[in-house]
Amino acid sequence: MTISTILVCALLSIGACALILVWLDGINLKSILCCITAAVLILGCGYWLQNNTASGRRELTDYRSEFQNGLERTLTVYTADGTILKQYKGKFDIADEDGYVKFDWNGKRYIYYNCYIETVANLE
Repeated sequence: MTISTILVCALLSIGACALILVWLDGINLKSILCCITAAVLILGCGYWLQNNTASGRRELTDYRSEFQNGLERTLTVYTADGTILKQYKGKFDIADEDGYVKFDWNGKRYIYYNCYIETVANLE
């Protein structure tokens, strides 16, 4: 699970436990078991959403790219008329800004303005 999903699940679990404690009049064995059950159910739902939905998988890929300094990719730079200008293969992270794309590769920073970029990442 990603950090954001863990934080949301933790906050929901804390809120659920607080409601259970108020509802069951304080701390006792029954309220502790209810809190643990609620936390497990909320974390289980978060885990399921993260690993069984397309948006969850994309988020995991984004985090993997961030924490591993990029993904193994093939990046192709095209001119406006579709001619291949340059092709790069290796592990790198890509940042797109208004009107340009930048990335670091083999110890150098590359910035391409007003061009088309195609990337294919190896996710396995």
